[in-house]
Amino acid sequence: MTQPIVLAYSGGLDTSFLVPWLKENYRRPIITVTVDTGGIDAAAAKTLHERALALGAVEHHQVDARADYFEQVLKHLIIGNVRRGQLYPLCVGAERVMQAQTMALMARKLGSGSIAHGCTAAGNDQVRFEVALRTLAPDLEVIAPVRDRTFKRQEELEFLQQRKLPVPPFGAAYSINRGLWGVTIGGKETLTSAGSIPEDAWVLSKDAFTKPRAPEKHTIHFERGVPVGLDGKTMTPVEVIEALELIAGPFGIGRGIHLGDTIIGTKGRVAFEAPAAETLLNAHRELEKLVLTGRQQRIKETLAGPYGDWVHEGQLLDPVCRDIEALFLESQERVTGVVHVLLRPGSLFIEGVESPYSLMAASKGVYGEAVGEWSAADALGFSRIVGLPGVFHRRAGAQAEQLKAKK
Repeated sequence: MTQPIVLAYSGGLDTSFLVPWLKENYRRPIITVTVDTGGIDAAAAKTLHERALALGAVEHHQVDARADYFEQVLKHLIIGNVRRGQLYPLCVGAERVMQAQTMALMARKLGSGSIAHGCTAAGNDQVRFEVALRTLAPDLEVIAPVRDRTFKRQEELEFLQQRKLPVPPFGAAYSINRGLWGVTIGGKETLTSAGSIPEDAWVLSKDAFTKPRAPEKHTIHFERGVPVGLDGKTMTPVEVIEALELIAGPFGIGRGIHLGDTIIGTKGRVAFEAPAAETLLNAHRELEKLVLTGRQQRIKETLAGPYGDWVHEGQLLDPVCRDIEALFLESQERVTGVVHVLLRPGSLFIEGVESPYSLMAASKGVYGEAVGEWSAADALGFSRIVGLPGVFHRRAGAQAEQLKAKK
């Protein structure tokens, strides 16, 4: 029996094109696998299944990896307050290791030694996907025709149209990636540094500013840094994220365009919508301010940048990431409480935070009002001590000038 090729299938133009192209050129059965790391409801799953078979796949499988994705990746992005370029919450790139891991398991389960993907040579995903695959399953053959043969989107579109095969929505106009942590959108507008994508190209926040909603208040519950409830209702972290996407998305929360450095050395630009990520990262950071010491926050901040870089660059399997995650996790011992948020069109406002571990409530003093923990004499003495380095620096300069004058 001819060994099948297992294709990582998203339903977009590249992977839709690859189903018939691989079938024609390799003359092997094609099995499509969609790794669900968020953003796929029942209707979308049904459409993906039907389209894959219509394109020529002999089988289609969907694997729900959302809980594993949160536990292995998103949890650490939240507790580390991790962003790229102080803006982008790593919406999609962080998924690739999880998808590669799942694809390797599925290939072995389906009796195949070959995995195909639709990444291009000009983007980050080819590196992320292949670094993970070669680390986890170096024995598997990786087939990447879109990258290796440099197919253009128009060529792929024409290939499907000539064979009267299904063309995915948006055709060649926009490349849309949707996951648990948000949506990325690429099109002709993001190929340069000027201008935004049109309003109708946004996915989660299409009417946020043309049909603005009335403000809403919500409460988010955290336990040891992990979101575990919303508006008084206990939920799994995945449920909290999915609920916040529906709640905050229509307000335009987390909408942006990220310009940054790619893995392959070029500058890249991508539009994104990350309402749940934006809400949770801001809420978590504010709760940490209440319960962590300044030094704890500072050391976490110094590690969040490199950690985010390595996740972005597909290096999540490097052991240094386990070391950083261990510190992140240890720091969350007291990050438990409730955060009150106010949503308005284009605006996320943290109204307040509460925690049984509040360092603010633990103090007998009130900032700017009453001392409590020290006397006025203590305050004066402290000010004198804290100011000594500056005093010494100024004094040494004056002494040096006096010595120069004597010469």
